[in-house]
Amino acid sequence: MGCGSTKIDNRKPEFDHSGSTSSKSQTTLRSAILIQNWFRRYRARLEARRRCTWKIFQSIEYAGEQDQLKLFNFFSDMMTHVQQDNNIAETRSSVITDALKREGSPINKSVTSDNDTLERLTDPETVPVPSNYSGIKIKLPLSIQTINKLMNHYKLNKQLHAKYVLVILREAREKFKVLPNIQKATTSIAKQITVCGDLHGKLDDLFTIFSKNGVPSSDNPYVFNGDLVDRGPRSIEIVIILFAYMILYPTGVYINRGNHEDHIMNLRYGFIKEVMEKYQEHSNKILKLLEDIFGWLPLGTVINNKIFVTHGGISNITDLEIINRIDRHKYVSILKPPGMSGKQKPSMAQLMEWRQVLDLLWSDPKPNLGCKPNTFRGGGCYFGPDVTTQVLRKHKFDLLVRSHECKYEGFEYTHDDKVVTVFSASNYYEQSSNRGAYMRIEHDEKPYFVQFQTSSQDRRLTLKKRVSIVEESAIRELREKLYANKRCLMTAFEEKDKENTGYLTASQWASVVEDTLQLEVPWNMVKHQLARILPDGRVDYASCLDQYSIEGKADRNGPSITEALYRNRSNLETIFRLMDKDNSGHISMEEFEEGCRLLNQHVNTQIPEKSIQDLAKSIDLDNDGFIDFNEFLEAFRLVDINVSRNGFAH
Repeated sequence: MGCGSTKIDNRKPEFDHSGSTSSKSQTTLRSAILIQNWFRRYRARLEARRRCTWKIFQSIEYAGEQDQLKLFNFFSDMMTHVQQDNNIAETRSSVITDALKREGSPINKSVTSDNDTLERLTDPETVPVPSNYSGIKIKLPLSIQTINKLMNHYKLNKQLHAKYVLVILREAREKFKVLPNIQKATTSIAKQITVCGDLHGKLDDLFTIFSKNGVPSSDNPYVFNGDLVDRGPRSIEIVIILFAYMILYPTGVYINRGNHEDHIMNLRYGFIKEVMEKYQEHSNKILKLLEDIFGWLPLGTVINNKIFVTHGGISNITDLEIINRIDRHKYVSILKPPGMSGKQKPSMAQLMEWRQVLDLLWSDPKPNLGCKPNTFRGGGCYFGPDVTTQVLRKHKFDLLVRSHECKYEGFEYTHDDKVVTVFSASNYYEQSSNRGAYMRIEHDEKPYFVQFQTSSQDRRLTLKKRVSIVEESAIRELREKLYANKRCLMTAFEEKDKENTGYLTASQWASVVEDTLQLEVPWNMVKHQLARILPDGRVDYASCLDQYSIEGKADRNGPSITEALYRNRSNLETIFRLMDKDNSGHISMEEFEEGCRLLNQHVNTQIPEKSIQDLAKSIDLDNDGFIDFNEFLEAFRLVDINVSRNGFAH
C-alpha cells in the first residue's frame, strides 16, 4: 500500500545524497501501517458492537422463553389453587377452567382423545370450498406436479384452502405415527444428504435453500431439524410444503421435532395467531390436528450410524435405547411434566423418561465441563465437552448435529468439532443480523456448509450501516424492557443512591439493571445509549426510564393491575388466547372479569371488585359487550414519548 505511482523494474532505486527517496519510502510505510492499524481498530470496534448487539437479542429471546414457562406454570398453579378451594371452585372457576381446557389450550385434556374423534373433527369433507375458489386443489395420492403447483401457489403469496390443508395434514399424521422415535438415514443411495436447522416461518429462506440445493427427493434427501414454526409470518406454508414432500418421498424428507413444535410455545410466538388469521372459522380444526401431529414428530435422526441429528442437544443421561422405547405422543407438550395435574405424584422413572425428551429438544452446549440445568432458557440443560464425548462414545457416533441457537454465520463448531450447530433462518433477529446455513454430508461423510442471506434490499449497505441497523433495534428492545420494569428499577436505584443525588456510578447502575432484569447484557457498553452520562462517568439513572409511558383509559383503575399487566405485556396475547374459548377473536366481559378475579386472588393483590368491572368496561371501547384483541392491547399500549410529541404514536 502506498501513495502515488511507481514504475516496476529490476533496477535498484537510486538515492540522492540528501536521502529524500529513503525518507519518502519510510513516510509511505508509516502511513500504510497507520491506515492498516486504524482499519483493524475500526473493524474491531464494529465487531465488539455486533457481539454486544447479539448478546442483547439472545438474552431477550431466552428471557421470553423463560417467561412463557413461568406463565404456563402460573396458570397451572392458579388452576390447582382454585380446585383446592371448593367454595371458589363451585362459584368462580367454571369460565376460566373452560378457557384453559378449551380446544387448543395448554391444559387441554382432549389431547388424549381417541383417533375416531380427531378423524371426525378434521374430516376435509366437512369443509366446503366456495365456487369462486381459484387456487390449487389437492388430491391423494400426491404427485410431484401437485407439489410444484403448491410451491408456485405460495410463491405468489396465495393461500391454500383449509380443506386441502386438512388433506395434507391428515395424510402426514398417518405417516408420522408409524415412524420410530429416532429415524435412520443413509447416504449410500443418494450419496449425500442435507441438514437444515431452524426455519421459524421464514418461507423465503426455504425457497432459497431449494434454489441452491434442489428440492427434496429420494435422490436429494433432507433432514429438517425442528423449529419449522413460530416467529416468522409463513409457518403454515413451510409445514404444508415439507409435509407434502415427506408424504411423496418418505426416504427423502426426515423431520425432527423442535422445541417450538409445541402448542404452549405456539400460544406465545405467533403460530396459533397466524393460523387463526389465515383460516378463521376453520382454524380450530387445523390447530387441533397440528397439535396432535407435533406430538408424533420423531425426536432425532441418525445418519450412516455415525452422525446424530437432534434439535437441542444431549445430557449426561441421554440414552437412545431408552428414548426409542418412549411413547413420544404422551408429550404433546414437552413443557408439561408428568403428574402436573397434581392428582398423582410422578415416579422417578416417569420423570427420567420426560427428561430424556426434554433434553433432546431444549439443551445447549457450553464450554464448561459437566451437565447442569439450562437456567438461561428455563428448560433442558447445559452440556459440556465431556458429556458430548461420553454420549458419542456410548453410541459409537462421530458427530452431534443440532440447531436451536441462532449463529451469526449460520453454523458453528464447538466441543473440539464434535458438535456443530446449524441454523437456517437468516436475518433472524433483524435485517442483516445473521446468515442462514445448511449442511451437506456427502459420501466421504465430511460436512460441507453453504451460507446464504435472503435479502435484496440491503446488499449495498456498508458493514457499519448493517451493524447500526441491528444495534438500533436491539437498543429499542432494551429500552422497552427498562420501562416495563420502571417501578422495580427505580426502587433499586434509590436504595443504592444513599445520598439521594439522582446519580450512580456506572458499575452500580449496571449491577442494579442486571440484577433486576436478569438479562446477561454488557450494560457498561450500552449505557450511553440508554441513559444520560455525566462527564465524570456517573449515570443519571432516572433518564433511562423516561423514554416510554403508558397511555389508555385503564390507568384510572389504579396502578396495581395496569402496571402488572404492562410489565408482562409480552404475555398479554397468550393470556387473551387462553380466555378466548372458541378462538373467536374476542372474550366476553364475564370471562375477562373472572380471569382478573382469579389473578387477583392468586397473587394476593387487593384490587376492588368495582375497579375490575371498570377496567373491563374501559377496555370495551366500542361497548359491544366483548373485548377483542385490539381493544385488549390498546388499553395497555406502549407509547414512545419522543415520537408521540411529534404527533406520531409508536
